Amino acid sequence: MSEHQSPLLAGAGAALLAALSFGVTAPLVARFGVHVGPLSTAALLYAGAASSSLLRLERGSGAPWERRHLWRLAGIALLGAGVAPTLLAWGLQRTGGTVGSLLLNLEAAFTVLLAWLAYREPIGRRVAAALTLMTCGGVALALGVALTPGWSLLGALAIAGATLAWGLDNTLSRELSQQDPLNVVALKGALGASLTTLGAWLFGEKLPAATAALALLLCGASGYGLSLRLYLTAQRRMGAARTGSIFAVAPFVGAALAFALGDREQAVGVIVSCIFFAAGLWLHLTEHHRHGHVHDAVDHDHPHRHDDGHHDHQHEPQFFGEHSHPHHHERVEHDHEHAPDVHHDHSH
Repeated sequence: MSEHQSPLLAGAGAALLAALSFGVTAPLVARFGVHVGPLSTAALLYAGAASSSLLRLERGSGAPWERRHLWRLAGIALLGAGVAPTLLAWGLQRTGGTVGSLLLNLEAAFTVLLAWLAYREPIGRRVAAALTLMTCGGVALALGVALTPGWSLLGALAIAGATLAWGLDNTLSRELSQQDPLNVVALKGALGASLTTLGAWLFGEKLPAATAALALLLCGASGYGLSLRLYLTAQRRMGAARTGSIFAVAPFVGAALAFALGDREQAVGVIVSCIFFAAGLWLHLTEHHRHGHVHDAVDHDHPHRHDDGHHDHQHEPQFFGEHSHPHHHERVEHDHEHAPDVHHDHSH
């Protein structure tokens, strides 16, 4: 990454693409999963995510796996690929695509709060304002549908539970953002699909129709595979809190798609929500964080580039692009724009 390119802007771009990939899936899962069991739906979504890892568009880079990563991987597989999609599928069958999409706004709030509690990531007034605006965008839409016939309290609580599980998943996966994203997607998808397939068999869920199964697999490849790869890349660049806050665009994308598919009863709410989300996204994309700070001497292994202002060690032969290997940093004090990445986990 060039020293002239903002790390926050680079991370925001990846987070936004992740939100777009995930956001379109909620109304599609609601449509194609209506006659499919929730565990079977979750299994198909993460089988699709795992299969998407077979497509490698770039050379992989990541720190080596360690034993301490295994419990995190097990946790994100259980929470993010097991509990969350099962609750989402069950809830969508009782609320519909529009309401379900809107409720996904809770994931951003849970993620920002958990990132602050677990890692003390600095939020600041700008990020807090952006999250507030995005939340208001979801509220503007939700107020219009809360009294519609499609509203279901149990369904809403199930989706809220799914967002909490994904918030925990996002917090746990922060420490895995230095691994090759493709490997994380493959392992999480395979474990999650295996777990939910076993659950579907134990609970006697019927096999889905071929059309529904194919549609859910494709939703999983895009909204749960590609989206996760982009999400982890964003976390690597800008931390969990900011990534989770930008990811709050996803519910709006889902609601907009549901609107385009014919659910147009809440046109005014969609327009108002668009204004809120656009303002919140602008705050993120134009964020700058700069101050004097100190890096203590450290030896570690993580993906890095030699044009990022922190890695000036030599290779024989010279290496260009992102790569990973053990390396040493001398103590340095400087002032530049940065994000809460692996080198900037300092207090404020």
